[in-house]
Parts: sequence; C-alpha cells; structure tokens
Amino acid sequence: MAARGRLLCRSAGICERYMRCPLSCRFAETQSLKKKLHTSACHHGNSYGFLFDIDGVIVRGKKLLPSAKEAFALLTDTQGNFKVPALFVTNAGNTLRQNKAKQLSEWLGIKVTEEQVVMSHSPLRMFTQFHDKHCLISGQGPLLEIARNLGFTRVTTVETLRECYPHLDMVDHSKRRGAPCAFRNYSPKIEAVILFGEPVRWETNLQLIIDVLITAGYPNSAIKEIPYPHLPVLACNMDLLWMSEASLPRFGHGCFLHSLESLYQKITGRELKYTALIGKPSEITYHHADYQLRQQAKALGMNGIKSIYCIGDNPETDIYGANLYNRYLQKRVMSMKKRAASQAVMHQSQQAVSWQGGPHLSSSTTVTTATEEEEDSDEEAELRLQQEFFPGGDSQTEEFAEHCESILVCTGVFSSDCDYVTIRGTRPSNHNHRDFVIDHELKQPKFVTHNVLEAVQLAIERESQAS
Repeated sequence: MAARGRLLCRSAGICERYMRCPLSCRFAETQSLKKKLHTSACHHGNSYGFLFDIDGVIVRGKKLLPSAKEAFALLTDTQGNFKVPALFVTNAGNTLRQNKAKQLSEWLGIKVTEEQVVMSHSPLRMFTQFHDKHCLISGQGPLLEIARNLGFTRVTTVETLRECYPHLDMVDHSKRRGAPCAFRNYSPKIEAVILFGEPVRWETNLQLIIDVLITAGYPNSAIKEIPYPHLPVLACNMDLLWMSEASLPRFGHGCFLHSLESLYQKITGRELKYTALIGKPSEITYHHADYQLRQQAKALGMNGIKSIYCIGDNPETDIYGANLYNRYLQKRVMSMKKRAASQAVMHQSQQAVSWQGGPHLSSSTTVTTATEEEEDSDEEAELRLQQEFFPGGDSQTEEFAEHCESILVCTGVFSSDCDYVTIRGTRPSNHNHRDFVIDHELKQPKFVTHNVLEAVQLAIERESQAS
C-alpha cells in the first residue's frame, strides 16, 4: 500500500497544483476551478494539443467512462466544435477512421472528424512501396475496405486463402473441405504480409501466415529449403493487453505477434523480422500524429504546437511511446541549437578571415566543424523518417512540437489497485514488444491522474500558468 500511496493520493481533496515529484496525482477541481479551466481553454493562445487513447481512457468496451464527456466539454464550444487541437490515437485496427470518428461523436456528443482519428494502421498510407504488391492481410473487421482505403490495391485475406486451400487448415475438422476456387489454378505469389490486428481464429491465421513465409509466398507449394530472409511483414498494434468491460485486461494483438514469432522461430530456427512495426509505441505513429496536430492547429488559426499531452492507460505503449517521442523532440531541439551556434561561430570566423586577409582558422573552429559534421550525421539518421514520409515539409525548418508530456490514467490497463501492470515496485512488468529496448524509464509517466477529466484539467492549468 505504501507504493500505491505514492502514486495516488488517498484523500478526496485537491493535490498540490505543482508537485516537485515527476510522478504526481491530480484530483477533480471544484466547479469554480472548472469554470476557470474552461475560460482558459477558450482564451489561451492554445499552443498545445492532445493525443487521446480510446480504450481504457474514454470507454471500456462500448461503455463510456464517467467524466469523459465533461473532459471534452472543456475542449469544445457549445456546438461541440474543438477549440484545442486534439487527436484520438488508438491501437485498434478493426474499423475505418470515419466509422471510429462517428462512434466517438455519438459517445461524447461532440463533432469528431475522420482527420482527428489515428488508427494503428493509419501510417500504412505512407508505405506506398507496398500498395501495388499482392499482400496477405490478417485481422478482423472490414479488412478489404480498410486495406483499399489505405491505398493497397492487391490484397487477399487469410479467410480467402483458407477457402482456396482448405487442406492447409487442419485444426477445425468441419472446415477441411471447401468449394473449388479459381485462385488455386494460377496461385499468384504473395509478396508481403500485413497484420492489422488480432484475428478471430488464431490457429488458422498462425498456420497460413507461417505457410506463406516459409514458402516465399506460395503456400500450396512443396519446398526443399526454407527461404531467409522471409517476405516483408508489416505489423500494426503491439499491445500485449487492452482493457474492455472485463475486470482484468484482455489479450491484444501483441499476444498474437508473440505467438507468431515463437512458432516461426521454433519451426525454422530463425527469428521473424519485421519490415515495420506501426502503432503505439512506434515513433512513426507519433510523427504522424504530430503532423496531423499541426494541420489541425492551422485550421484553427494557430501558429503551431509547442506541447503535446499524450493521455493513455497503458505504460507499455501509451506512456513508452510518448516518452520515446519526447526524447526525439528534445534531441532535435538540442541539435538545432548546436547547429545554430556552430553556424554563428563559422560566420564569425569567415568574417575574421575576410578582415585579416588570409585563410587562417582557429583550432576551436576546426573542432566545431568536426562536431557539426557528426551532428549532421546523427540528425540525418534521426530525421530520415520525417523526410521519407512527409516529403512536403523541410525537416530542418518544419515546426515540430517542442515536447511531449505523458499522462497515465487509472481507468484502464493500469490501475493503482492491482499490480497486473506496474510502473514501479519490486516486480516491474515488461509487456512491450521484443523489438523495443527494455527501458523502464520510458514507462514512467510524467503525471498520473485518476481519469481523463483530471488529465485534461492538469494540462489546461499547466498551459495557463505558463502563459
């Protein structure tokens, strides 16, 4: 109980507005304070924006969480239009953005547009090199519609593949026979595998995906040697767990990925490699969200976004991803400051050379130049993703956010009353994907609140005090 007490204050009163501890708890304010926060949201310069997770933050299953509507009332006008840039960034991948936006609008009683929704698969729009390849897609929901909406033109679902080759799926005896299909007559090579989310029948998807990988795209063919490297695999949503109506977290797509990786390695003796891992906590998802926030800010007449507040319920994905992106932003800010200082030194040196009439450069200038070259190399590596996927902007001058603040709520995967998922203590959990560095510091939220309302209040008041 002592450890839990440090995370969440037990009293029903209001915590100190500013706590020195980086892990702090905020409680619901009085009605007068809510009015103050509402006024702040209306009149503040709004150089900040929000990234909201959905499951465990706004809803549990299909049930709206208490205080969610009140939280968004602070960010919208009387007509339900947003006054502050906000995105809903979810690792769900079983629906279209417009359907999720409509659902959110009905839940919250506000106007949520398609552009405000980032699904786990949304960044796949930028992977144009795969859009014309024949891709096997796994997941559930309207998969063909989702894939085509993202730009994929040649897709086959696992279910279609199973119907064409019923003898490949040998777990369910009732489905071993299928009607003849013309697909098997020409058997087009599968060129990539796209994993949108957890499927309904895991055993079928596990079997057929591995069949495709070890046959280089011809699952009905015999092989003499297993090819390696295997076909490209792009996976969305790495959540090991997620929160629905059940009292304990449920298996997420991360569990399916773990099963696929283990089976592939057990069968082939080699490690399954991903061409891309998309969705939280992947950095590309936060690049994409940052870009979308800037577009929304422009539409609201704002000059840009300085602070991003990421509100989530999962330390392994929401918090890890927000902190990882904040590291990137801080490194970028520092690198640009050093670059500006180096350029200023070079300019002064050039002026000195011109005034002295000779090519003399000081040793300090030479060191600065070498350092600058190293920083150029690091920055090029750091910003390659931005340059590749957002070619419309200059990565050197594009106005990214300056920092990204993580806020953990206790209404979902993480709960102060249960150590099923922990962020501190003697038994820290490690539910993140194997390809992400184990860094417990990245799982530590900047703030902890009971719910999304307190998280929004915290952010607005911080911005009001900073103005």
